Amino acid sequence: MKLDDIDRKILALLIENGRMSYSDIGKELNLSRVSVRERVNQLVKNGVIEKFTVVVNSEKVGKSVSAFFEVDCEPAYLVEVAQKLADNPNVASCYQMTGPSTLHMHVLVEDFTSLEKFVNNELYSLKGITRVESHILLRRFKSRSGLKL
Repeated sequence: MKLDDIDRKILALLIENGRMSYSDIGKELNLSRVSVRERVNQLVKNGVIEKFTVVVNSEKVGKSVSAFFEVDCEPAYLVEVAQKLADNPNVASCYQMTGPSTLHMHVLVEDFTSLEKFVNNELYSLKGITRVESHILLRRFKSRSGLKL
């Protein structure tokens, strides 16, 4: 799907405020509510908009420790390890990266005891992992939850 300027403006408004009504978007862009709804539905249908969601402050819900992991796997186990990690509720994101069968993972847990349990019980127990490197987040300067157009 080729995006035109109006689609891009609709997306920009929804990225900024996913709860913005079709009427308010229409007023902003000089379009009817129906026209905005049809365009948004087309964006969803074509997979441009994958889903509508909320961004939750992890610290406010008790997940105060944020850690990033680089996990190297034997190539034969990469997909299996990635799927098991992706299914873990503590894993916020998991990506295959370039390099020697590397997974990049963001984990959110309540405290350092929970992090230790995750590492020992959920991560080190997986067959095929050859190396784990971890980084603990000290302070967040910027976090983006949507693609800026």
